[in-house]
Amino acid sequence: MQRLTTVETVHEDGSWLFTAEDAYGDLEEVVLVPCEDGVEAWVNRCTHEAQRFDTGRGVPMRDDQLICPRHGSLFDACDGGCDNGDAAGTTLPGVEISETHGDVFLTDDDYTFAHEGGIDDDDGPSSTSHLQL
Repeated sequence: MQRLTTVETVHEDGSWLFTAEDAYGDLEEVVLVPCEDGVEAWVNRCTHEAQRFDTGRGVPMRDDQLICPRHGSLFDACDGGCDNGDAAGTTLPGVEISETHGDVFLTDDDYTFAHEGGIDDDDGPSSTSHLQL
């Protein structure tokens, strides 16, 4: 069980990005997002075309929904479901976490914490211009 951050940090910042290694040794980005009863963890990509939600500047959200920056599909922050746009009828892949005394822990046996931030964050940004909704 790996401590990630605090529930308070996720709620204050709007999201929290980390990189984990999956069961096959591949790196996967995961986002923590605020939910009405704490936080939820989702793989950081839209189900439609693998577009990243958090591209280094936080997850675009509106009305407790994650917004796909490519086509505008909206995913419920609490259950991961989408009922509009190109990703309608799909659900984000979840990552198991737990909350204890305000701390968030990675508890998913299929993932091992690698580092805070995105996969490429160790190399610095590739561009100084970023699209943000």
